[in-house]
Amino acid sequence: MESEYRRLADAIRNQADTHPKPRYLVAIAGIPGSGKTTTAEAVVQQLNRSSTYRSALLSMDGFHLSRAALDQLPDPKEAHLRRGAPWTFDVTRFVAFISRLRTWADETPLAAPCSATLSPADVIRAPTFDHEAKDPVEDGISITPDTEIIIIEGNYLLLDDPGWREISKLVDYRIFVDSDPLEARSRLAERHLRAGIEKTLEDGYRRVDSNDFLNAISIRDKLLEPDMIVKSVTVDEGI
Repeated sequence: MESEYRRLADAIRNQADTHPKPRYLVAIAGIPGSGKTTTAEAVVQQLNRSSTYRSALLSMDGFHLSRAALDQLPDPKEAHLRRGAPWTFDVTRFVAFISRLRTWADETPLAAPCSATLSPADVIRAPTFDHEAKDPVEDGISITPDTEIIIIEGNYLLLDDPGWREISKLVDYRIFVDSDPLEARSRLAERHLRAGIEKTLEDGYRRVDSNDFLNAISIRDKLLEPDMIVKSVTVDEGI
């Protein structure tokens, strides 16, 4: 698996090296259970091993609507059950952030690593997601000017739906981690069982079928054309 991650990192590096702007933005998308999160994390690790400048990872998960915000939707029960569906994210805020990131990436000079002259304006901050608290955390990640490649990962980065489709226009390279939906369904059900979220595998499948599997079908049906498709290479990954 590491060789596959290295190959993908090398492909991104080759693209970034010919990019005319100081930074390169990459979107890595995939259905739930495809391995896109682990792929993105591993690629960033590979890139950081072989470059003077940093690579950073930004997850779409920081833009989940909070549980309090879900409570304000017309059907709060359905909103909590379907958390993770496209409409349970603050897509307007996410697109606005990626647009701001694009401007920052293009206009902020690439700084030497460990520069001591950074000002707050030089750093861009983004929310992360606290899985224990089950809510986003403001300013959970800082991206500094010595960052050359920014990997953005999330289920819906290549979704051809209002709002979401703007993300594809704001990045330089688009990768889709391909996985058979039925295989991903099994992985997710087994993960729910291992994590103690469900007590039986049957309940795990029921949970997947009521949300993640529906999202997976939508992602595949409404997929914007990626620049690269890679096969899922792991089974123990984040969604």
